[in-house]
Amino acid sequence: MLTARVIPVLHVKGPNLVKGVHLEGLRVLGRPEAFAKHYYEQGADELVFLDTVASLYGRNTLDEIVQRVADQVFIPLTVGGGIRSVVDAQRLLRCGADKVAVNTAAVGRPELLRELAESLGSQAVVVYVEAEGGGASWECLTDNARERSGREVLEWVQEAVSLGAGEILLCSVDRDGTGQGYDLDVTRRVSDAVSVPVVALGGAGKPEHCLQVLREGKADAVAAASLFHYAVARQLNTERDGQEGNTEFLEGRRGLEPRWQGSVRQVKAAIAKGGVPVREKIA
Repeated sequence: MLTARVIPVLHVKGPNLVKGVHLEGLRVLGRPEAFAKHYYEQGADELVFLDTVASLYGRNTLDEIVQRVADQVFIPLTVGGGIRSVVDAQRLLRCGADKVAVNTAAVGRPELLRELAESLGSQAVVVYVEAEGGGASWECLTDNARERSGREVLEWVQEAVSLGAGEILLCSVDRDGTGQGYDLDVTRRVSDAVSVPVVALGGAGKPEHCLQVLREGKADAVAAASLFHYAVARQLNTERDGQEGNTEFLEGRRGLEPRWQGSVRQVKAAIAKGGVPVREKIA
């Protein structure tokens, strides 16, 4: 059995770390650099940074954040949001990213995946899938779940892998931010449909959910945001920019009660207790 990876996901809007529910109602939690360093020290295997408005506004704002994080965090970084070309991807890799995640631009022009794979190698190309639906079919959403694509998830991930994608970051929009657990059905279906690693995202509310999606959903790695962020936000007192999101939530500390309980260490302990190997933190 392969070693399972535990991956905090940091959604970024401007200079701030943000989080919402169903990828909506984004609330400012602090500076992403501080959260990234905390997760690295806790033993996270990788980090994912997603710019929530890059496609909407046609901007790229993660460069400086990635550079600052890469100077103090020495684990693989995946960066997504606003990547429309090989040039965009190469710029992020020069900033310190190890992999790039693409969604909107790739759905609109699938050939982009082949171009990225030929230039960077498949190991550096992640397809970020925002899945909504259930039962027999899920639809791919784009623009941070603001737009419908008409593309069916299982068909899209298979096409993406055939074009050179080396990993799938699968987010259940229906479960995002709810703490109700991952969508095991769509994760299992995608894992069975492709030959590359599948990273499950969306819905983790306790460490046991992570073990469940690895075992029952056949995911290769677990990613989470709310599960980790709210507990860390209570500990960290970082700067934030009120012009780039709702800070009333953080200023009043409302919603920071322990609704979700889980640190990287706790998640790894739960996974290991369930018989799935994890990488121990290297001091």
